[in-house]
Amino acid sequence: MPRVQLALNVTNLDEAVAFYSRLFSTTPAKIRPGYANFSVAEPPLKLVLIEGEAGGTLNHLGVEVDSSAEVASTRARLADEGVSTVAEDGVACCYAVQDKVWVDDPDGAPWEVYTVLADVEMPDGRLRTVDPDTGAACCATADGVADTTSHCC
Repeated sequence: MPRVQLALNVTNLDEAVAFYSRLFSTTPAKIRPGYANFSVAEPPLKLVLIEGEAGGTLNHLGVEVDSSAEVASTRARLADEGVSTVAEDGVACCYAVQDKVWVDDPDGAPWEVYTVLADVEMPDGRLRTVDPDTGAACCATADGVADTTSHCC
């Protein structure tokens, strides 16, 4: 079932997890150093919390879909409509191997349409790598270091 993803930057992961657990009456689906995510049933939402950035700010938005075919279909549809995209297949991000396509809204807010292929542990607390085998960092890490030339997870 597709659902909207909201990724928020938080200053204190433990406090944020406690708050959102109460708000949505659910526990996190995954907790790792500097990272947590919730699979909220009602309303259908994938809530991602990333510790270390300016708290209370948006990290990125997304739509989680069920398959790589849906990611590819979205990419093709957006290309047909003249929207510039960046595709990433088999990328390790947020403790999962994913296929995804990125697009920025007119104000620069990053959106991803993605599917989770498998869970994976991340080296050195990184939240994102280009290559799951080498662990080469390309984006935000749990310690707040960011590469602003690429989309962050």
